[in-house]
Formats: sequence, C-alpha cells, structure tokens
Amino acid sequence: MRVALGIEYDGTRYVGWQRQKSGVGVQAMVEKSIGKVADEAVSVICAGRTDTGVHATGQVVHFDTTAVRTGRGWLLGANSDLPEDVNVSWATPVRDDFHARFSATCRSYRYLILNRDHRSALNRHRAWWVFEPLDENAMQEAASHLVGEHDFSSFRAAGCQASTPVRNLSELVVCRQGDLIAITVRANAFLQHMVRNIAGTLVAVGRGDQQPNWVLSVLADRDRSKGGIAAPPHGLTLIGVEYPKKFGIPWNTCADEIRL
Repeated sequence: MRVALGIEYDGTRYVGWQRQKSGVGVQAMVEKSIGKVADEAVSVICAGRTDTGVHATGQVVHFDTTAVRTGRGWLLGANSDLPEDVNVSWATPVRDDFHARFSATCRSYRYLILNRDHRSALNRHRAWWVFEPLDENAMQEAASHLVGEHDFSSFRAAGCQASTPVRNLSELVVCRQGDLIAITVRANAFLQHMVRNIAGTLVAVGRGDQQPNWVLSVLADRDRSKGGIAAPPHGLTLIGVEYPKKFGIPWNTCADEIRL
C-alpha cells in the first residue's frame, strides 16, 4: 500500500531534506521512524527538497509498504521515535498513482524577515534580521513584476540542475505585521535558491537601494549577478503543496497564517 504523510520540521540542525553522507538529512530521520512502525525498510519521496537550514510546515511525502496501519497508527508511531524538531502532522493511505513530487500542481513558500533595530534571541533561526527600515509597499510593487511565467535565470543558483529556468509564479505577496515582513510565493515549481534570491532582491528595493522597476531589468538580463544577494536559508519555510482533489491530500492550514 502507499501512504502519504504531512511533515513539519525545523531545519536548523539538518543538511536539508535529502539524506547525505556529510550530515544528517530530515529524510533519514523520517525513514528511520517510519521503518520502525512498518517493521521494514522504507524509502520516502518528498514533494520538494529543502536546503540546509530551511524549514517546513507543509512538506508532503509518500512511501510504499506491505505493513497495514491506520493513519493514526502511522502518525503516533512515527512521532514517538522522531526528534522534537521533526513531526508528522497527518497520515493517510493514498491511491497507487499518487506521487508526492510529480502529482503536485503548486508549491508555496514563505520567507520571513524581522525588520527592527535589534535582533531576536527566540526567532534567530526562523527569520532574517534586517535592521535597516524596509518599505514593504515598494517591495510589493517590485514583486508584482515577477508574477506570471518567466525565465528566472537571474534568480537561480549557479549549480541549479533544472532542465529549464522557466517557472510560473501565480502569487508573490509581501505583507507586514508589526516588525515581521512575510514574502509568500506560490508556483508550479521552483529553481534552486529561487525564493531566497527573490527575497534578497526585494530587500534591496525595500532598503531604497533600487527602485521597484529595477526588478524588470534583473529579470530580463537572465544573469544571476545582476540581482540582489541570496537571503539566508533560515528565513525560508515550505508551507504547502497542492494536489488534485482526487487524491484527498490535506492542505496545510498554517499556510494561511504568518507564523514564526
């Protein structure tokens, strides 16, 4: 049978989602805990790989197993073995044609910025501290130029291995609540470091270093060196993955909130 899980994790002490020889990946922790519940080795496939230090509240994975457990059994069993910074939020059996990665239609990320003159001890791993005043309205104006289908070569990492730089951003929203600025982005798929590079570029506009229309020339140049810096990974969270309704995959309700 095939089972899908919703996974939440604090990526601070992990080398990203994928298991690695150089450090501990979240995938290895999840496979170990699920394997104990299934009493057999399992291989877990995720909706979107996250990099070192990146978090998730809405990661979705699937695995195949011969073990028969209830959704509650998978959830409680896995969580009893997982460390406190990784958690299964839901579990459900799914159709055999469901694939966590290839069945996804959209993915959503949120980048958080703490914009005040002093840093945060509690949120140091969850938001990028920018002490200079940021104009969120200018950032939103700049963000509007990136919505739609474009060649995002100027926003991809140098080592990105995607076959095409074309992506379709259906939403890119900048909003402020007090000292917190949230950049929420939704697309069919993302390039490596794409959201972090977008966030860094928007911050350059928010500081007043560039005008909002500058983003148009960055996009047109298709040259990573023309954009803003890559925002640090710890401000980034995968908040949700969308699928056709026929698969019955829950939506992460946290995606609709600003959350530290």
